[in-house]
Amino acid sequence: MPDAALIQRDESDSTALPAPYLLFLGDTTEAAFAKTAFGLRDWASDRCIGEYALADATVTTGLEPMTPAHAARRGARAMVVGVANPGGLIPDSWLPPLVEALAAGLDLVAGMHVRLADLEPVREAARRYGRKLFDIRTPPANIPVGTGRKRSGRRLLTVGTDCALGKKYTALSIARGLQARGLDATFRASGQTGILIAGGGIAIDSVVADFASGAAELLSPDADPDHLDVIEGQGSLFHPSYAAVSLALLHGSQPDLFVVCHKPGREQILGHPGYALPSIEDVIDLTIRAGRLTNGAIRCAGVSLATNELDDDAAARVIAETSARVSLPVADPVRGGEAFERLLDACTS
Repeated sequence: MPDAALIQRDESDSTALPAPYLLFLGDTTEAAFAKTAFGLRDWASDRCIGEYALADATVTTGLEPMTPAHAARRGARAMVVGVANPGGLIPDSWLPPLVEALAAGLDLVAGMHVRLADLEPVREAARRYGRKLFDIRTPPANIPVGTGRKRSGRRLLTVGTDCALGKKYTALSIARGLQARGLDATFRASGQTGILIAGGGIAIDSVVADFASGAAELLSPDADPDHLDVIEGQGSLFHPSYAAVSLALLHGSQPDLFVVCHKPGREQILGHPGYALPSIEDVIDLTIRAGRLTNGAIRCAGVSLATNELDDDAAARVIAETSARVSLPVADPVRGGEAFERLLDACTS
């Protein structure tokens, strides 16, 4: 077989990844860090067979628990690392189960900053068992520096008050909602989970900083005037760690519209105690001021709220209150309904 270190995700080929998947949750205790697993469960359920977690894990997707050997007997072809932890690390405690999956006849797929092919025990096990390693957080070669050139077509970017609060779900929901209306819209993935769902894209946070805005330009190229690229946002302009990638994505995307994503009840930046979440109004203001560098006509189309921890009445109340406060359409795209239809209306104007 080829050297495992040379096997990378082919961004142009949506069939390159071997499905169905077993989702690996590691020893995760924070649900927000398992967003890759949840994203695949919710948006690519036909490609997911079950989940595999270590004893210390407290997070579950609700899929059937199974070992790699069991999953292989059920038809799984790969185990996907379903965790997106801070720094994209693969701890030593994960190495035995990763090797176990290879021994069971599964390929491995990961979108971590630490590449599977750089881990000697995993690389050697892949050689020994004749399996493949797919590191999808590998950017394409020869990304140009951003130009700021105005491109044809229209673009919408999801931005957030923080990480892990619905930017990907919102972009997917908007793209699919507009497609259901017969409109020409495409979801553009900028992170590892989105790439797994869509079958292509660029993991913006893996691109060298000088080329990140150029990568965003590649992600949403010239298009027909009526075409809308719905671009998955990353991080937050207010995040102490990830603001840089958010700004590069904003400048390179040149969005005509943006939707602010927020989780009601969250008060501090995830994983950063002492850093208060910005207000939705502050995010709107800063996004417009920064975005005007490459698109002077940028504007906010509305707000997306992740209300999954609220009951129906509480969700409806916070959606209505937020809409009245910011004077924009507000919805939870997962809940859908009339509020989401109004947000879709705003995305077409």
